[in-house]
Amino acid sequence: MATGTEVVSDNGHGCCKKGPGYATPLEAMSGPRESLIYVTCVYSGTGIEKPDYLATVDIDPNSPTYSKVIHRLPMPNIGDELHHTGWNSCSSCHGDPSAARRYLILPSLISGRIYAIDTLKDPRAPSLHKVVEPADIINKTGLAYPHTSHCLASGDVMVSCLGDKDGNAKGNGFLLLDSEFNVKGRWEKPGHSPMFGYDFWYQPRHNIMISSSWGAPAAFTKGFNLQHVSDGLYGRHLNVYSWPNGELKQTLDLGDTGLLPLEIRFLHNPSKDTGFVGCALTSNMVRFFKTPDGSWSHEVAISVKPLKVQNWILPEMPGLVTDFLISLDDRFLTSFGVGGLIQKGSSVVAEGEDGKTWQYDVPEIQGHRLRGGPQMIQLSLDGKRLYVTNSLFSTWDRQFYPELMEKGSHMLQIDVDTEKGGLAINPNFFVDFAAEPDGPSLAHEMRYPGGDCTSDIWI
Repeated sequence: MATGTEVVSDNGHGCCKKGPGYATPLEAMSGPRESLIYVTCVYSGTGIEKPDYLATVDIDPNSPTYSKVIHRLPMPNIGDELHHTGWNSCSSCHGDPSAARRYLILPSLISGRIYAIDTLKDPRAPSLHKVVEPADIINKTGLAYPHTSHCLASGDVMVSCLGDKDGNAKGNGFLLLDSEFNVKGRWEKPGHSPMFGYDFWYQPRHNIMISSSWGAPAAFTKGFNLQHVSDGLYGRHLNVYSWPNGELKQTLDLGDTGLLPLEIRFLHNPSKDTGFVGCALTSNMVRFFKTPDGSWSHEVAISVKPLKVQNWILPEMPGLVTDFLISLDDRFLTSFGVGGLIQKGSSVVAEGEDGKTWQYDVPEIQGHRLRGGPQMIQLSLDGKRLYVTNSLFSTWDRQFYPELMEKGSHMLQIDVDTEKGGLAINPNFFVDFAAEPDGPSLAHEMRYPGGDCTSDIWI
């Protein structure tokens, strides 16, 4: 650790003389370049009876193992469905010199287990530290289907859970783990659980936390059925909570333009009272903001029009905005498409207003045809490199991109021109999860050892 105000990399964990992370988002942008990235890899739902695992990928362009998986940590169980990840401690704990960004939190969406992974002993080869068993969580809180985790300045870890053990959305809420990953209970006050759960983000200077809404586990675990939307089994609301008190103060109905609001982000500047949520089914980016009277409102900021298509399950195909992020200087909001179903070689074609059909010409990368479409993205601290995986959720992958079941995921890196604007695929980077030792796997969430713009929150 450093003395004075000197900042040291500390094995890439971005620590300084205080706690983990950085004092401000702009300071984080000057942090060390990323050299490793942790990726959740899934066998659950693929037909391969092997445990899911955490892959360590070398992303140092000067390394002989650049763009390669250099370590795999299998979980001790089969059928977990690793999904999103978070840290035990991040920049929200920067003022606590006793805190350390050491444990990567891996909630398992299907099994309900939560794994704590030690990344500090050997960042290149993380190890299993602790397993929080679903029976303990259910017995003490009634919660199941854990999804998003965020560290709190108190040292606790908060995890959104999407339902009860039977997959009912009405059982959803927020789990609290202490710093030793023991179950403390629910975060929200009794009677203040949202209608549906998914992602969340807190902005302490405004005493607020806002969560988004996917759907009932009993519905989405069976695959996507449009009728379930009409049946009220999917969400279209944002839930506004007092922070840290856990009282549901307001529910924002996004209406038919805000179906399936998933990833949610406040601006990184902790004084700002504005954020965005990506609404997957309607492919809208919705901005939410505080009004002069202290309540919260929303508006559609970006809209991606659906395409008329042939040879697909529906006559129109939405853009399906499943992830986006905001650069640490709050300058750029990024969500993009590459690959997808409407590419040359696919049976699905788009139809223009003139009735003519067309497909995208998608380039091959290192001789590989791109499979699926972008699902999760991660941005370098300086905002100049995006990393992209292409698995959403195994059941939905099988439904919409069955090729992933046979050939697995891949991971791309996109160069970002922050001066003139524009994105370009890096042809020198391609991680092919088709070639994994136990067979093709599905890659989803990504985290750097030193934190990033989708896990770090400033207070």
